[in-house]
Amino acid sequence: MLLFVGLGNPSPNNENNRHNIGFKIIDAINKKFSLSKQKPKFKGLLTTGTIRDKKVYAIKPLTFMNNSGVCIRELIEYFKIDAEDIIVFHDDVDINFGKIKAKFGGSSAGHNGIESLDKFIGKDYSRVRIGIGKPNTKSKTIDLVLKNFDVEEQQKLETITNNIINSLTILIDKKLELFSSTVNNK
Repeated sequence: MLLFVGLGNPSPNNENNRHNIGFKIIDAINKKFSLSKQKPKFKGLLTTGTIRDKKVYAIKPLTFMNNSGVCIRELIEYFKIDAEDIIVFHDDVDINFGKIKAKFGGSSAGHNGIESLDKFIGKDYSRVRIGIGKPNTKSKTIDLVLKNFDVEEQQKLETITNNIINSLTILIDKKLELFSSTVNNK
């Protein structure tokens, strides 16, 4: 059993924000693998299905980024999902736009969604960090993550999303280093 989590903010005003890249990945997984229709459950939008004979849950928390852990804790307690079987997709300002890095555990690096998950479920889960670029100054980080992708970035985002989806089976096998190198070399 696996749980895919896409971090983002549920407001329609935030739909194309850089901070919502996790939601976009979950939408792409749902579409590509024909997961169930999204249903509001556990303070999120939940889908279920099977990928490569594995039961999969995918969720977009509706608790807003800073409280993502509330949603995920409820879900994993109900379905008895181990933290090691969770893969979280989220934006990362410390990675160049378009680059992707997968890792297990580690520091939140100041990402509020990750801090919330760490608080509610611990740090023993996998993360797919999707680079959105770094602002010139630390004070501009909030402005950057809440900024919409421009037209050129939207086109590149489509490629990024497709690369992730096409390499998802590697991620399902928890081969994080191989996933990172494969997804960045397409």
